[in-house]
Amino acid sequence: MTPEHAPSSQPAGSGQGMSRLNPAAMPVADAARVLTRLGGKPVTEAMLRADIDAGAPTNADGSVNLVHYAAWLVKEMSAGGD
Repeated sequence: MTPEHAPSSQPAGSGQGMSRLNPAAMPVADAARVLTRLGGKPVTEAMLRADIDAGAPTNADGSVNLVHYAAWLVKEMSAGGD
């Protein structure tokens, strides 16, 4: 395993560089940034909040699991929802 792929030995938010993001528990603002960078189209926090209001799953703390969110989007698309 290369060093950049090895688990961090520092606690998250230890002040050295950006803390690692957890795709299973990502704050809405971070999820919007990640989806924008990876998807090639802008995804805003407001867009994610609208999806959450429409039934997109969130964790108990309000964070987003990107895998669960993607599955919800696929289900919505197959059902004809936008």
